[in-house]
Amino acid sequence: MYLANENFPKPSIQLLRNNGLIVESIQENSPGISDEEVMITAVKNNLIILTFDSDYGELIYKYAANNPPAVIYFRDKGSDPLFAGRLLLLVLLNKGLNFYNAFTVIEEKNIRQRFYRI
Repeated sequence: MYLANENFPKPSIQLLRNNGLIVESIQENSPGISDEEVMITAVKNNLIILTFDSDYGELIYKYAANNPPAVIYFRDKGSDPLFAGRLLLLVLLNKGLNFYNAFTVIEEKNIRQRFYRI
């Protein structure tokens, strides 16, 4: 299950849902909450955060915040609002990555992961 941060495009959320993924949305359920509150929600509900906000890496590594199950940070925004959804589906289908306990950076042609403890 995933938690789309407020900056994650609604069309990408819908695309993921249409492909069978369970995606909670900050913009639908809790607009305007802080990054820390997003992380608390993710921890409480065991959700992987989907975001375009690189601040989550700093929160996890520099401040040792209460870490969520995982964060997937999309460095590229692409040219349309479906870009992130398509890219995640492609990664899920072709890469077989384990996202848990990791800060994952997804770019159009590269994926990097750094693992942490929760």
